Amino acid sequence: MIDLYFHSTPNSMKVTLLLEELNLPYDLKVIDIFKGEQHSEHYLAINPNGKVPALRDGETTIFDSHAILLYLARKHARFLPDTEQSYASMLSWLQFVATGLSPFSGQAVHFLHYAPEPIAYATRRYVGEVERHYQVLDRHLANNRYLAGDDYTIADMALWGWAISAGYIFGERGLSAYPNVQRLVDEISGRPAALNALAVRDRTQVKTTLDDESRKALFPQA
Repeated sequence: MIDLYFHSTPNSMKVTLLLEELNLPYDLKVIDIFKGEQHSEHYLAINPNGKVPALRDGETTIFDSHAILLYLARKHARFLPDTEQSYASMLSWLQFVATGLSPFSGQAVHFLHYAPEPIAYATRRYVGEVERHYQVLDRHLANNRYLAGDDYTIADMALWGWAISAGYIFGERGLSAYPNVQRLVDEISGRPAALNALAVRDRTQVKTTLDDESRKALFPQA
């Protein structure tokens, strides 16, 4: 049995989508990051970085969302392209999300919603980089159905995990400035696996109040 250590973050949603696409049974282990459960000795033994998600597959433990995506896709030989060029493209876009869209989105969310005081430069910097990354994605998807071309892969799932929460950065306009990204997100969101993943998110009960306890758990350096 697979154990998925989960909080309803974009990174956790990527992995949940892949598990649902693979139709693998898994036991959901909710880690309430607002309560600081990610810093417990038990969880740090699973993920020394104290982040979600993490996964246990029998005797194998793995953390970091993109490492989990690659592990599961390779093990089950699905959602990876067949040709060398398509595989290289998939890896490129997977890492584009991992090293660009993901961290810049996270920082944009922080300075928009969680910083103790507004910092205009930080907000412009991070939101601007998120916008630039979506522009790059939108140009690419104008000529490609999926990020790796004709194949639906884990790179698309990685993008979906963040893109479904784009409104948290862009507000009501959401992805309207990026119609090709929106088209892909809508397609994925209509898949049965995505509907199941969203249902997992919606039924997960976690703390939502950003009080002093939560700030200390989420931002210990602050």
